[in-house]
Amino acid sequence: MPGILSEAERARIAAAVAAAERGTAGEIVVMVAARSGAYRSLPPALALAGALIVPWPLIGLTGFSATRIFLVQLAMALALLLSLAAGPVLSRLPRALPRPLRRARARAAAQHEFRARGLVRTRGRTGVLIYVALCERYADVVTDIGVGTAPDAWRTVLADLVAALRRDALADGLVQAVEATGAILAEAAPPRPGDTDELPNRVIVTE
Repeated sequence: MPGILSEAERARIAAAVAAAERGTAGEIVVMVAARSGAYRSLPPALALAGALIVPWPLIGLTGFSATRIFLVQLAMALALLLSLAAGPVLSRLPRALPRPLRRARARAAAQHEFRARGLVRTRGRTGVLIYVALCERYADVVTDIGVGTAPDAWRTVLADLVAALRRDALADGLVQAVEATGAILAEAAPPRPGDTDELPNRVIVTE
C-alpha cells in the first residue's frame, strides 16, 4: 500500500529501527494497518438490524399482507447489505462504531499480529510491536515477557504517536516512537553477547 507511507518514509523508519536495536537485545517491529480488520461481519449485522425494523411501521400504517411485508423486508435487507458492503462505505463504517468497541477490536488485532509475526519466538522473549490502525486512529505497543517494563513506561510513547496520527504526521510519529522504544529497551533489555538481528526492520503495511 504505497499510499500509506512512501518508500523514503519506510526506509527512514527501518533505519530508525536498526539504530534503536543496536543499543538493546530487544527486537522492534513496526506495523501499520489501514484498519484493524476487514469488518466483514458488520454489513450483514446492520442489514439484519435494519430489516428487523422495517415490518413494524408497515404493520401499523399499511394494510400489507404478511407476504408483502416479508418481501419488503427481504428487499430492504438485500439493499442494505449491498450498499454497506460497497468499498467506500465499508471503509468508513468502523468510525461509526462506539470508540470502546473500535479500541477493543484494534487491541485484539495488535495482540494477534504480535503472535503471528513471530515476536514471541525471539531469543530472550524481548520482542516489541509498535502497532498502528489508521482507520481507528489507534496505536499500541505490545511487549513480550522478557521486557520487564511496566505498562506505564509506554504511556508517553503512545500519547506522542497518537498525537502524530492526529496531525497526519505518521512517519515522524513512528520514528519518534521507535527512538523512544529503543531508549526504554536499552535499560529494560540491554545488549547481550552474540545478539543478532532476528526480525526484519522493514515496516509492515497491511490493508
